[in-house]
Amino acid sequence: MRFSHISDTHLGFTQFGLDERERDVYKAFDQAIEKSITDKVEFVIFSGDIFHNPNPRGKAQMKFASALKRLNEKNISSYFVLGEHDISNVKDTPVSFIPHKLDFTNYLENGKPLHHKNILIIGFDKFRKNQVGLDEIKDKLKAAEKEAGNHNGPKILVMHEGITEINKFAGEINSTELPSNFDYYAMGHLHDKTVVKYDNLNGPVVYPGSIEHTDSQGIGEKEKGFFEGEISESGITEIWQPLDIRPQISATIDVANLDEGIAETSEKINSLDVKPIVEIRVKGKDIDFDLVETKIAKLRENTLYLGVKEIGETIQGHEILSEKPSIDEEISKLATKYLEDEELSDFATKELLPVLENKEVASATEIVIENYKQFRRSKDA
Repeated sequence: MRFSHISDTHLGFTQFGLDERERDVYKAFDQAIEKSITDKVEFVIFSGDIFHNPNPRGKAQMKFASALKRLNEKNISSYFVLGEHDISNVKDTPVSFIPHKLDFTNYLENGKPLHHKNILIIGFDKFRKNQVGLDEIKDKLKAAEKEAGNHNGPKILVMHEGITEINKFAGEINSTELPSNFDYYAMGHLHDKTVVKYDNLNGPVVYPGSIEHTDSQGIGEKEKGFFEGEISESGITEIWQPLDIRPQISATIDVANLDEGIAETSEKINSLDVKPIVEIRVKGKDIDFDLVETKIAKLRENTLYLGVKEIGETIQGHEILSEKPSIDEEISKLATKYLEDEELSDFATKELLPVLENKEVASATEIVIENYKQFRRSKDA
């Protein structure tokens, strides 16, 4: 028996302000669903960040609904948890609850056990530190371990959390805090494909990563896809399923060999069937950016997006980069700098700012008040 584990689909995500990038996300998502159907999986797990923001556009909602319809037509069940991008600070029903209420999919309600035939599935939404106490989460994880201990069949834990041993910056809990007796840990949140087996855990900790490149990863030649889990008497084995996505090229060129480097990059670009996303990193002294822009002008015609970075001096082994930043990236960096909190920065830039841009003052006020109430509850707890 097989199941699919798909994560961080970020439906509705538009990179570089390009509609083509939103379509790229939908293309990757469609591939994952169709591959799951072709392989006749028993069920599909979505481990959070189904949508890129908690109030997705109709196109993103329709894409998810269409996928669920296709799965149901093939008698393939699906289960999901919420990531931070799915959860709004406004007291409202998450969009993904709509197909759940219509019985098109199944919400894994924070620690509530569900059974798919003889398989136990327990899931948890992304918890925010300013909303839920860590002790409360640990208690629920202990309860999940007890529930798993009473179950004789396969056991799957679904979470949208970072493990600190894997990524200390995006991690919230340690592997030692996870229930030890699950056969497969279907994780979301980290955007790079990662599989780790810990001595204290019965099964692998599996992050499929995002189905497409996102802003948090930068431009690079990284494989994207999802996992299928093969359930057998000996446990659950993860099987990687790559997706055919728009290629990305990151090239480092020495300014002393600028023409040769550009020619080599041009050859790579022209060998592709679709326009790639390209990053050129120019290193050396006294770089003339106007000259660089002139020489790469023809490359832009054959790329969907081309970014240029200057590698300046090196300090303690770290390259110092300068580039023409995007407005969204700069706003995010400034918010993080002055708020000194990544979650507050996400709240300000991804929830509050879009509402204010649409001049929805009443909604913005409601968002701020609700966020403050959640902050006060966390402090009083």
